[in-house]
Amino acid sequence: MRVPRLVGLMAVDAREAAAAQGVLLAAPDRPDFHRAVVDHVVRQYPPPGAEVPRGAVVTVWFDFAEDEGGGAGVREPRLPAPGGGGLRREPAPARDPLEPVTG
Repeated sequence: MRVPRLVGLMAVDAREAAAAQGVLLAAPDRPDFHRAVVDHVVRQYPPPGAEVPRGAVVTVWFDFAEDEGGGAGVREPRLPAPGGGGLRREPAPARDPLEPVTG
């Protein structure tokens, strides 16, 4: 059987999707996982689509509510990086190195 995609689902929906696929859920960051309803799954392991036996445990992690964790978290870098912005001087036209200098 394949692991369902649980990322993005609310806790209650993740539990239902896992039960429908025959896998069990574990949430190390939520000891009260069986009562959680609206928290959203932000990570899972094994990843969606992985082949596992029936009854395998899928570990899920949830985002923090506003009063938990202080809003800190992992931020992925945005690629490509934004440009420096501002005004830039246009480079002078290239000169022929063999042209005599007059002055």
